[in-house]
Amino acid sequence: MSNLSKLEFVALDISGKNYLSWVLDAEIHLAAKALENTIIQGNEASGQDKAKAIVFLRHHLDEGLKTEYLTLKDPFKLWSSLKERYDHLKATVLPRTRYEWIHLHLQDFKTVSEYNSVVFRITSQLKLWGEIVNDEDLLEKTLSTFHASNMVLQQQYSEKGIKKYSELISCLMVDEQHNTLLMKNHEARPTGSAPFLEVNMVAATQNSERR
Repeated sequence: MSNLSKLEFVALDISGKNYLSWVLDAEIHLAAKALENTIIQGNEASGQDKAKAIVFLRHHLDEGLKTEYLTLKDPFKLWSSLKERYDHLKATVLPRTRYEWIHLHLQDFKTVSEYNSVVFRITSQLKLWGEIVNDEDLLEKTLSTFHASNMVLQQQYSEKGIKKYSELISCLMVDEQHNTLLMKNHEARPTGSAPFLEVNMVAATQNSERR
């Protein structure tokens, strides 16, 4: 496959479901190519730069969108048309994302890693809409949604004075691994039973005495 056919990021779906991430990707790549001015109103970009930008943008559109906007040759007009078409999604996507954030609870996930992945997905979507979730918000969300059985652990983390969400998640993952190992050891050797080495030593001693 030739380089011309390769996409540098996911093409804009005709449904607009990935419009926000597409805009961010397009802006970053246009800036890297020194073509960011071509999508600004009243720009004085050269005809060559505009041609490069429109080719790049069209290359990252769904085939249906390419057909619909076939006659647009100015990158700013294409950019504006897409914005007008999909910007209304904020009215539906943002409330849903806010709802997910409000009802996000650490206790609802089997692992810290799963929780962390969802946190980043939700906060990234909020950021795309201009709503920033800072470390303080993330710490409060995480510490306040521990399972009731982990209240002592929650208190310990609160008293540590952790300031970074990433630090808290790292600590939680380490503790999770320790707890998993302890659980595996417990399942292999239930409480009250002798360690395997001790059991073998006792058995060996008994055999010697019988002789």
